[in-house]
Amino acid sequence: MISVQQPTDVPTNAPDHCPGTESDLAGKVDACEGCPNQDICASGQTKSTAQDPSTIPMINERLAGVKRKILVLSGKGGVGKSTFTSQLGWALAADEDIQTGIMDIDVCGPSIPTILGISNESIHSSSSGWSPIYVQPNLSAISIGFLLPSQSSAVIWRGPKKNGIISQFLRDVDWGELDWMLVDTPPGTSDEHLSIVKYLKDTAGVDGAVLITTPQEVALQDVRKEIDFCRKVGIPILGLVENMSGFVCPGCKTESQIFKPTTGGAKRLAEEAGIELLGTVPLDPRIGKSADYGVSFLDEYPDSPATEAYLNIVDRLRDILGDK
Repeated sequence: MISVQQPTDVPTNAPDHCPGTESDLAGKVDACEGCPNQDICASGQTKSTAQDPSTIPMINERLAGVKRKILVLSGKGGVGKSTFTSQLGWALAADEDIQTGIMDIDVCGPSIPTILGISNESIHSSSSGWSPIYVQPNLSAISIGFLLPSQSSAVIWRGPKKNGIISQFLRDVDWGELDWMLVDTPPGTSDEHLSIVKYLKDTAGVDGAVLITTPQEVALQDVRKEIDFCRKVGIPILGLVENMSGFVCPGCKTESQIFKPTTGGAKRLAEEAGIELLGTVPLDPRIGKSADYGVSFLDEYPDSPATEAYLNIVDRLRDILGDK
């Protein structure tokens, strides 16, 4: 059985008489009935990885075979960050010689399992650690979604627990040799972001971040905060991607604006911030359909202008990182 290690912290919605996450009775007593985290608490060992001095050396050893580590960030939810991460993973894995892994650290809203079509899978453990779930032989993923009893189960954790599961993903998952590790993050600049940056900077390092936005000013405002975050914590910004930059008619292939860039959109923000605009991805409704069905949009609709945009962005990232 998979063991999820957790620090001593009680969820805000914990039932009365909660025995505590480090107790041998965690998740196993009557008071735990109905708690959304019961199965995870009952799964086994609960020692905090954050307090374990062996964590950093073990993460360093695990990630020794990972060449590129990329964070995918967005200050605002709903801008297509997880969808972009998945399409980036599929685009890289189109080259059979490239091994790609996706780590989903959106603890409260994991969507990578659904988008990749592996939501019914569960993590298996071996003597070498946790095994990531494979979408195809050279594309794998890890997510807390694989540890939950159902897709509707809520994870209601404070910062220390989020830190614990992120460190465990880095320390206990047997990633093997990877050319690219893509880290899908939740919106904002909070616990998950601080944890992943700390662990990676203390060990294998971070190659950079890709920021995702849409044309509206309400999204651009939050991306400005994300740019500030990256600069304060010392994460290189590889560039900015504008999602939903126009609507592509699946029939006639013509494009029209749905979300008007009232303040100049990503292009102007990139110029103001002195970062590169990696590309703009038009809004093709079939992207959402592909995500719902867990299939690669790039493979299903190779003639879409959105597919061309995705592939151009991937080519540019590989150029920037000298991966060609």
